[in-house]
Formats: sequence, structure tokens, C-alpha cells
Amino acid sequence: MTAEPLRVLIADDHAVVRAGLRALLDGEPDLDVIAEAGSGEEAVRLTAQLMPDVVLMDLRFGSSGGGIDGVEAVRRLAASAPKVAVVMLTSFTGRTDVVRALEAGARGYVPKAGPPEELFRAVRTAATGSVGLTPEVVGELVGQVVSPDHELSGREIEVVRLMAEGRSNRAIAEALFLSEATVKTHLVRIYRKLKVSNRPAAVSEAVRRGLLELT
Repeated sequence: MTAEPLRVLIADDHAVVRAGLRALLDGEPDLDVIAEAGSGEEAVRLTAQLMPDVVLMDLRFGSSGGGIDGVEAVRRLAASAPKVAVVMLTSFTGRTDVVRALEAGARGYVPKAGPPEELFRAVRTAATGSVGLTPEVVGELVGQVVSPDHELSGREIEVVRLMAEGRSNRAIAEALFLSEATVKTHLVRIYRKLKVSNRPAAVSEAVRRGLLELT
């Protein structure tokens, strides 16, 4: 039995950008754009009405005339519609912007200048509950361990990095030449040390604590 397409809401204050994104997403058989929003406020309102699987959210609504930005919209959606995944699509890929979005509750962060395949992967990954980040964004977040005295071990940092790329336990195990059982043990320890209960929160908290730095 064929799975239903993922229902996507696009939120961006530029009509041309929305049209381009709709054309790209509707070209994928498993993605279906159900609505568009021109502001953060409208994105929050339409999400409450339609409950899409994923909201593709602009970080900054430059022409919206003083309305809420994408991060505030994500924060409101995390409170009002926690089951809806939000992926940020933006021209800004600095560490501060990425961390703000993840801390607000975003499950993905994609540069507008990136290839369409990265956008599709981030949307699909976020819909599963994992964090969908492109290699460019991961490069902004993940680098050298700041100090050997930090709570997470080097191996645990590697697991967090791969989680940030949206990899499954099996994919992490293959990348690090470990068993899936060992990966699960690492996850339990990471969650306990960071005092979190899921993957998006672990990535956000690891960055917030300074456990990872720019390359």
C-alpha cells in the first residue's frame, strides 16, 4: 500500500520564492504542498488550521513590516503544534542563526543556495522526527572538541555529528564501524549527560554548551 505524500506548508514573504519552492516540491511524488504563507503569523495560523507534516519556514521575513520572524514562528509552533516538523530555509547559515532556530524547535536548516536534493532530504528527515541539516550547516556547527574535559567523549561527539546529519542508528553504526547496540548505548549516555530526551534536543544542547565549535 502506497504511503500518503508528506503535506508541506511553505512560509516565505516572497511570492516568487514560494512559487519556485512549490514547483520543486510538487515535482517529488512523496511531497505535496498544501498551502503557502507570506508571514510568520500567517504560517502559525495556517498550521493550526491544516496541521501539515512539515512547515518550510523562512528565517527572516524582511518585507513583512515588523511581524514575527521565523524563529519566533517556530517557537510558537513548538508550543501549539509540537507534532509538526519545521525546516528553516534561509540565506543565513551562521552558527548563531542555526542555534537559535534549533533551540526554538526547528528540525532542519537548509541554505537557499543549496541543491534541491538537500532540501528534499531535510524535509523527509525532519518528518521522521530526526534533525535534517545539510553538510554546509553541519560544518558550521561541528568541529573540534573544545576541551577534553567536556562531558561528552570524542566518540559521543561523533555520534552527535552524525545525528545532526539525520543519520539513522544503523547508518551511524556503519559510519563508525560499531554495532547498532553500541550506538544505542552511546545515545542513552548522550541523552543522560545533556539532560535531553530526543535527537533534536541533543544536537541543540550540545551546540549550546559549546561542546562543538566551527571548523
